[in-house]
Amino acid sequence: PGQVFGFLGPNGAGKSTTFRLLMDFIRPTSGSARVFGLDAQEDSREIRSRTGFMPGDLALYPRMTGNQIVEFFSFMRKIDVRQEAKRLAERLDLDLGITVRNYSTGNRQKLGLVQAFMHRPELLMLDEPTGGLDPIIQQEFYAMVADAVSDGATVFLSSHVLPEVERIADQVAIIRDGGLVRVDEVGAFRREATRVLAFTFSQPVPEAEFSTLDGVSVVTTQGTKLIITSTGPIDAIVKAAARHEVVELEAHEGELEDVFLAFYEDEP
Repeated sequence: PGQVFGFLGPNGAGKSTTFRLLMDFIRPTSGSARVFGLDAQEDSREIRSRTGFMPGDLALYPRMTGNQIVEFFSFMRKIDVRQEAKRLAERLDLDLGITVRNYSTGNRQKLGLVQAFMHRPELLMLDEPTGGLDPIIQQEFYAMVADAVSDGATVFLSSHVLPEVERIADQVAIIRDGGLVRVDEVGAFRREATRVLAFTFSQPVPEAEFSTLDGVSVVTTQGTKLIITSTGPIDAIVKAAARHEVVELEAHEGELEDVFLAFYEDEP
């Protein structure tokens, strides 16, 4: 199976520029890029033939219907993908008989997804793909991504919705000011995120038993309840708590958002 690679960064960080460079829609002043081991400039036609691309600033011919858009892309790719496009449109609840100018923002987004997926590409490059989609259609999009990955495709997507990336991505890259600051598996980011553990004991327990443990940053007491904020492994915390009678335990797992924001906390 393939993988889902999430691309995170605030507006202006360089996400859309990266997509355009890889697709050879714009060219760098210096440097180079490779896709499938091919040069993004010299071999751009082959790369595009094997890639499904949905730009963040999707623009479609307003007087054409969805069906005509599908036929246009079929002609350009020299393959008949009309049946697959129809199947995808049904999954996304999209009427292909309507002109683009009469589509809502969400329906234009759906048509963008149809044209990206319909030729079953080896690589899907999706720039903010769920913008404008309602929650039900978002779920269907996640299922489409899962199907593509199970067929061996790689999905490279950018998103501002961090829980979305955390849900579907295998690896994540964080970009800042045009440069990558971190590339890692989602699990590695989660392990570094802040966790909050709230122990309720049968009797009050001294904060000092926990405040000196590795990774513990904050310990607060509310009667017999001890609230511990920590990063990293929690084994030592659990062992310390096990020396006392625990009545109740609440655990709040860290999220990708916590780590992501840490990279930008000193931004102006």
